[in-house]
Amino acid sequence: MNEPIDIPESDDALLAACDVQTFRAGGPGGQHQNVTDSAVRLVHRATGLTVTSRAQRSQYMNKMDALRRLRLKLRRLNEPPPPPRRPTRPSRAAKERRLAEKTRRGAAKRLRRPPSAED
Repeated sequence: MNEPIDIPESDDALLAACDVQTFRAGGPGGQHQNVTDSAVRLVHRATGLTVTSRAQRSQYMNKMDALRRLRLKLRRLNEPPPPPRRPTRPSRAAKERRLAEKTRRGAAKRLRRPPSAED
C-alpha cells in the first residue's frame, strides 16, 4: 500500500504545500465577477491533486473552500481501499420463489382482462 499522506492541521501549512492560481470565474454572476480574479485553483505538489473553487465572489472564501475540499480528497486517499466484492449467486429456492411469484402475478393479471368473445 502507498505511504499515508501527511495532512497539515493549519491552513497556512497546507497552503504552503500547494501551488495557488487565481483566475476569473466566468459564468453567471454579473459585472463584479467578470472583472475580479476571485476563482482559486490549488495544486497539491506532493500528490498532484487539483481542486478548484469559484462559487463565491470573494477570493478568500474560495481559497478556504478549496482548502476544505483538498483536505477531503487527501483524507480519502489515506483511507484503505474497500475489500473486494465477492460475487454471489441466488439459491435454487430463491429462484423458485421468484418464478412462483411471477406465475402468481401473471395469473392475477389474466383475471383482470375483459372476457373474450368465445365466452
